This record gives sequence, C-alpha cells and structure tokens, in this order.
Amino acid sequence: MPTTRTRTDWLAFTALLLMAAAWGSTFFMIKDLLTRLPVTDLLALRFGLATLALGAITGRQLRMSRRTLVAGSLLGLLYGVAQILQTVGLAHTSASVSGFITGLYVVATPLLTALVLHTRVSPTTWLAALLATAGLGVLSLNGFSVGYGELMTLLSALVYAVHILALGRLSEAGAALSLSLVQMAVITVVCLVAALWPGGGSRGLELPASGHDWLQVLYLAVVASALTMVAQTWAQARIEASRAAVVMAMEPVWAAAFAVALGGELVTARMVVGGLAILAAMYLVELAPQWSRRRPASDETSVPAAARRAPEV
Repeated sequence: MPTTRTRTDWLAFTALLLMAAAWGSTFFMIKDLLTRLPVTDLLALRFGLATLALGAITGRQLRMSRRTLVAGSLLGLLYGVAQILQTVGLAHTSASVSGFITGLYVVATPLLTALVLHTRVSPTTWLAALLATAGLGVLSLNGFSVGYGELMTLLSALVYAVHILALGRLSEAGAALSLSLVQMAVITVVCLVAALWPGGGSRGLELPASGHDWLQVLYLAVVASALTMVAQTWAQARIEASRAAVVMAMEPVWAAAFAVALGGELVTARMVVGGLAILAAMYLVELAPQWSRRRPASDETSVPAAARRAPEV
C-alpha cells in the first residue's frame, strides 16, 4: 500500500508541474493575441472552446451527479471571477507586478487552510510557501506601488486561493472529467457575460481574423485550459491544497524559461535566484509527505506489539 500511495502522489505532483508548464508557455501567445482581441472576448472564446473540447474528450465517461453539478458550478464561478479580477487588475498595473501579486495565493492557501478549515499546516509547508513567495518577488518585481490595479489583483489571488482550497475539498478521484467539464462551462458563462456586458462598451464577441490566431486560441483552449483543468482537478483529489499551491508557483519559472528559449530574452541573475528559490520551495513540499510518513513508523517502534495489534471487529 505505501508503494501505491507514493506512486500516486508522484503522479499528482507531475500533473501539477506539467500544468504549470502549460500555463507558463502561454504568456507569449496571450500577449500577442491581446494586440488584436479584447481581453474578455479572448477569455470567453478560450474557455468556450475548452468546454467543447472537454465535452468531446469525456463523451460517455460523464458522471453528472447532483454533487458534481453543484461543486463544479461553485468552482467554476470562483475561477471565472478570479480571471476577471486578474484581467481588470492587469489593465492598471504591470505584468510583472500582476504576476507577483497573483502568486501570493501560495501563502494565502495555507493561511486559509489554517484559519477556515482549522487544519494544521506543517512548518515545512509554511517555509516552502514563504520561500516560493520570496522567489516570485525576486523573479517578478522591479518596483512596487499599491493602487487600484494592485488591489484588484490581490483580490484575484485570494479568490484563486479559495478555488485551490475548495477544489482540494470537492474533487473526487473518479469524477475529474465531469467536474472539470462543469467548471469549464461555468467559467465560459462568467467570461461571456463580462465580454457582452452592456456597460463595458461591447460591440459583440470579436473572433480571430487569421489562421495563426485561431491556432494560438486553440492551444490556449485545449492544452492550457481543458487539459490543465483536468490535471488540476485530478491531482488535487490526491494532494493537499497547500502543497499544490507551491508546485503551481512554478508557472513564472516556466514562463521565464520559455522567454529565454523562444523569446530571445537573456538569462539574468534575478531569473536564476528567483527560479532557484521556487525550485527549493517545491523540493521542500515534496519532502514533507515523506517525513510525515516516516514519523508514525518511528513512533510504532516504541509501542509494544500487543498494543499495536488491530482490535477485532
């Protein structure tokens, strides 16, 4: 049994790491597409196509219980609102500051776990969260001031943290596809309402004008939305929310790596120091479950064998 548990834990960690890589790979595409498409229109199109893709993938594997519909609707609403808040904030602050503040969900997640759920968060996880936040700051910040954009982005980070926490509580091992589909559909509705909101000066949903733009949108929809949502939902049914948040903080590290590899950017000392800090944090949260598994075994050795025997039922 311990071997199976360790293997599943490793797969969940890998799924979150690949998800962060997919998110990190989208920075160039989104930056390029936003020169031709309104933000909310791109979000609505992205998640709408992702919903269709997930529907095609799931097919007959759907298990739409009432619990799945309610949980997926709540999770989708949270994620959709976070997307809108982050987008509004990004319009009033720099991308680097937005990335750092959004990444504060790494600290907000264990904080909410302790305050709201009254669940003990290990010192190792706290240390990893603070180390990841420091790494995000080194990687992203070049000056910082608090204004409307920063406050909106901070709100989005808190909502993302609530989503991570809720997903960890509501996700089920056998219902990842169905729960992901419901989430994606609700996110689409939230973004579509924002795109078509009368007070926002909308002129209808604008679509990409070239085949190249459509390919980028399809990548965002299928790989960076549909598949990553399934990966996150599946993984968070098997890994604690606080640990998941630290692993997901690898997104800006991946973004920097893609910027160097594909965007022609130079490697800087800040990239190296910030990236290493986040990698160290991720290493810490992966050591935490191993230490916790060893502790009961060492405690058992001091207990007489008769006392360790399972009671008869």
